[in-house]
Amino acid sequence: MNNISMRTIKIPLKALIVGACLAGGSVFAQTLTLPQNLIAFNSPEGEKLFVESQSREDFFPLSMQFVTQNNQAYCGVASIVMVLNGLQIPAPEAPQYSPYRVFTQENFFNNEATRKVLAPEVVSRMGMTLEQIGQFLASYNVKPKVYHAADTNLQDFRKLASENLKQPGNFVLVNYLRREIGQEKGGHISPLAAYNEKMDRFLIMDVSRYKYPPVWVKTADLWKAMATPDSVSRKTRGFVFVSRN
Repeated sequence: MNNISMRTIKIPLKALIVGACLAGGSVFAQTLTLPQNLIAFNSPEGEKLFVESQSREDFFPLSMQFVTQNNQAYCGVASIVMVLNGLQIPAPEAPQYSPYRVFTQENFFNNEATRKVLAPEVVSRMGMTLEQIGQFLASYNVKPKVYHAADTNLQDFRKLASENLKQPGNFVLVNYLRREIGQEKGGHISPLAAYNEKMDRFLIMDVSRYKYPPVWVKTADLWKAMATPDSVSRKTRGFVFVSRN
């Protein structure tokens, strides 16, 4: 790619980053320092990884719906809301935006089938497990496919997730242990937005935007973080593919 084309791409890319940061309302400007093994999306190296990526179909719909989790246990709710809006699933009423309809973290539990999976007050205290992510998604009549890390392997994850990111109309959510990739500190859920083939890194659109920016993580490091046991389910974490029924 020549210098002219790089310059023409970088301008709209920076605008996309700013737009994504503003999409979900105000967030803290100061985030925690990243460890050296992670690359911030809005760094020069992070931008280059995005420009060179051949698997980034999910970035654009996710960036249009990018939100910050409402509390420190709502990473799963925020991630699912982004995906449901990205898939353009018919949404419930959102009084603050009437007469328009959109999924929000406030109206996510309005659906009776959703409340039966887990009550919002429980999620606010404990978050959700990988299997519950799938159950929450299914309550809105979308098609989830849940993969526990113990039931697959690094090579299959790389292949399946990178192929998914080349296709429109579906998304990947990852459930991983932060400290395994050098972050603070417990279990977390966020969508993947892109994959860089040359550097073998995935872009995590981190929904705790008050804490960390979107980051490029090595595939092996992300896999190690997903292959950790969840203390509630006693099963390994993993990833979920989501598409329309």
